[in-house]
Amino acid sequence: MNNIELQNIAKKLVSAFNNGTFIAPLSDKFTKNTKNAKLLLQECQLLISSPIIGFKAGGTGKAALKQWNEPEPFYAPIFKKNVLKSNGSVKINKYTLGIELEVFFQIKKSFFSNNKKITEKNVSSVINYVGPCIEIVGYRQKKKGVTCLGDLISDFGANVKFLVGKKQKFKKLPYENLATTLYNKKSGQTANGNTKAVYDSPVKSLVWLLNKIKKDGVNLNKEFLVFTGSTVGVVPIQKAGLFKGEIKSLGSVQAQVRN
Repeated sequence: MNNIELQNIAKKLVSAFNNGTFIAPLSDKFTKNTKNAKLLLQECQLLISSPIIGFKAGGTGKAALKQWNEPEPFYAPIFKKNVLKSNGSVKINKYTLGIELEVFFQIKKSFFSNNKKITEKNVSSVINYVGPCIEIVGYRQKKKGVTCLGDLISDFGANVKFLVGKKQKFKKLPYENLATTLYNKKSGQTANGNTKAVYDSPVKSLVWLLNKIKKDGVNLNKEFLVFTGSTVGVVPIQKAGLFKGEIKSLGSVQAQVRN
């Protein structure tokens, strides 16, 4: 893969990202090889003017990682244009993969001047807030399904929108075992889950991501959000309508999904 080819594909993908359009599916050379998928994501990031306000951890289901023979999840930048408040409206299409319910954390600016390795014991020192969020998952390509981790990495982490619920001051909870529910009031569709599905715990997912961006020299020089991964898997959207997600002890979040 040469740089010109990489740049041309990145321009097409970013144009689709900016304009809400779709391109032909990416070549396997950008998706089957995780390294190439990350290079494409980095090239796209350089072309996007919307500010980065946080990061998502993706591929945090250990069963899927094992199936794909991948050693760890990935992270992707989250741009301001892709984040809405709870009860926001999101239009879906036939390339939308589904909907997820997650835990998010708001991280202090001081994290970037902290030279210590982040651990589960000290991570609370860099967390300001925590809360529930909904992620609508989908591509900028005329493509359905996921066959490898690179499918997700190469297309901005395959996120369409994040809807952020009410945040609360961080407190210690059994994040490795909080019951979760996502349901559509109109259709009755319900998905039950647990935070332990997220890399064993959303806190473990957070610790992994913070150490990765520290290692990669990322510095936003401001507070930022981290979305840690789905507690219910990718739930196919059977019907449009109001989806409500609830995470025990953290509260609820809503998304108005429309066709």
